[in-house]
Amino acid sequence: MNKLPILLKREYWEHRGGFLWTPVWITASILVITVLGMISAEIFRQRAGVHFNFSLDNVRDNISTKNFADAGYAFDVMQFMFGVLPCIALFFVLFFYLLGALYDDRRDRSVLFWKSLPVSDTATVASKALSAMFVAPLIALAVSTLAYVAFVVIVSAWLGLHGVNVFPALAASHPLRTLWRMLLTIPVDALWALPAIGWLLFWSAWARAKPFLWAVMLPILAVFANWWVGMLGGPHFIGATDFARILGRLLLSVMPGSWMSSGVGGNLQDWMPHPGVDTNNGLLNPDRLLAVLTSANLWIGVAAGIALIAAAIWLRGRRIETSV
Repeated sequence: MNKLPILLKREYWEHRGGFLWTPVWITASILVITVLGMISAEIFRQRAGVHFNFSLDNVRDNISTKNFADAGYAFDVMQFMFGVLPCIALFFVLFFYLLGALYDDRRDRSVLFWKSLPVSDTATVASKALSAMFVAPLIALAVSTLAYVAFVVIVSAWLGLHGVNVFPALAASHPLRTLWRMLLTIPVDALWALPAIGWLLFWSAWARAKPFLWAVMLPILAVFANWWVGMLGGPHFIGATDFARILGRLLLSVMPGSWMSSGVGGNLQDWMPHPGVDTNNGLLNPDRLLAVLTSANLWIGVAAGIALIAAAIWLRGRRIETSV
């Protein structure tokens, strides 16, 4: 029997608060703020005597295709933003999830129970890596998509009460294309994050106490040592720019979309949505995603991440104690 799906379910149920409820509460907060803004606008309208007495249907003949496209672009941007905002919290969820993934069960001695089951260390570590690579991001994308649909319903209903027809603007948007492109970024995120996933899992398996300090302070000390040697007139072990990129991959690449700022496949602004009828040149263009997937930068990191995960698996089989 394939035990990996069961292990993935275990990871989800044990960390449902971070994987599911974190994006739920973030997107729900956005919707609440939206509703409060509408209520405030209605109160202001009543007090100031402002009335919205126009209908998009009455002026449709005077609206150009570009106007509709720009309105559709605004909806595309909102869908994009609903997908981006949970990613900020997802970074912290995944960072501390990975740091505790192989340490927490040693700390509370539950590792003895899990090792008594017919489950290999490879399957256990792989389930934790795959949860960070795919399970948590897919849940966040599903939640953000549902929240965007709720946002569209709320905004459409509110504007409809004032005689504004938003359906032509919605027809000019590209919800399925935007969703598909965001879905395509998940395997890119997963591969790009492998060095950080491997690094954090390695220290989670190795540290007898305080894996956070080992995972974070060691790179900081390496930066200091590199700077100190250079200050004394000695040669830098590695260039400052290259050092920053390596540290970024080790500590920050679990942030979804962090590869956008790497320069691979274009500058950061090249990934952003651009207004206009044709948005193919922005908003996560698949051609740019392919450029990232075929870059040496990505695959060097993948090799390093796999090596670190292999080391974490080896340690998992040999270290069950902590200092507690």
